[in-house]
Amino acid sequence: MLRDRLNVVIGGVLFSTGGVAIKAATLTGWQLSCFRSFVAGVAVLLLVPNARHGWSWRSLVVAVPYAATFTLFTLANKLTTAANAIFLQDTAPFYILLLGPLLLGERIRRNDIALMLALIIGLGLIFNSIQNSSEIATNPELGNLLATCAGLSWALTVIGLRWIAIRSKKHKEQPEAAVVTGCFLASLMAVFFSFPVESSTTVDWLIIFYLGVFQIGLAYSLIAKGIRSISALETSLLLLVEPVFSPIWAWLLLAENPGFLSVLGGSLVISATAIHSFQKTMKNH
Repeated sequence: MLRDRLNVVIGGVLFSTGGVAIKAATLTGWQLSCFRSFVAGVAVLLLVPNARHGWSWRSLVVAVPYAATFTLFTLANKLTTAANAIFLQDTAPFYILLLGPLLLGERIRRNDIALMLALIIGLGLIFNSIQNSSEIATNPELGNLLATCAGLSWALTVIGLRWIAIRSKKHKEQPEAAVVTGCFLASLMAVFFSFPVESSTTVDWLIIFYLGVFQIGLAYSLIAKGIRSISALETSLLLLVEPVFSPIWAWLLLAENPGFLSVLGGSLVISATAIHSFQKTMKNH
């Protein structure tokens, strides 16, 4: 269990570098989503043996929200601040609490409801922090909306991976197969909006390589391993290391200032889910 949790945490740290890398690239959001997802699909196929078998129709079902998550998150990062994009995407526990009982049979408890209320307040603060457009946030209203949708699709992805992981104990299905399917589906979804590539730099392609191989490929392979013995809710909570580090990278490398209300709302989201995760872990032990 400890090793599985550590795999998920490392995956979250790798995820946290995505926002700053996306903003550093000069390519469009569609182009970044297309190219990095394709590279990630190839990387996972080469690095993770389980990704090369265990395919089923469920792989495609889970691949749809996966592809939506990374497309929406990439576009959101180009339109709003990196902090807002990650804070809003990481409201996934809210949707998992709502959908988990229906889709996975995971019960809602009293402290789960308290967490939901805290996440709703945090969401409100982040949306009330919307500032005028700037060089680092060209359309914050639309970017925040896309990031919120990414939170919902990410919740469905976590639930779906958990669904396949549970079945893999008795069947030959593998969560990694869904990851690969999602990578290529995300690339296919974006390819129609990605050409022609009018201008690019060597740094852009190095960023794509990093995003595909490490920030997505390696991260998802680690998470897919860890989620086998961890609930969908706890997995999403452990991944809150991502919103902790993401604004820090953006502040250090891009001098990005998300604003007081955004930081306050994001801090509420992170702290509430961290306390909830601690209580859940202590109860299990």
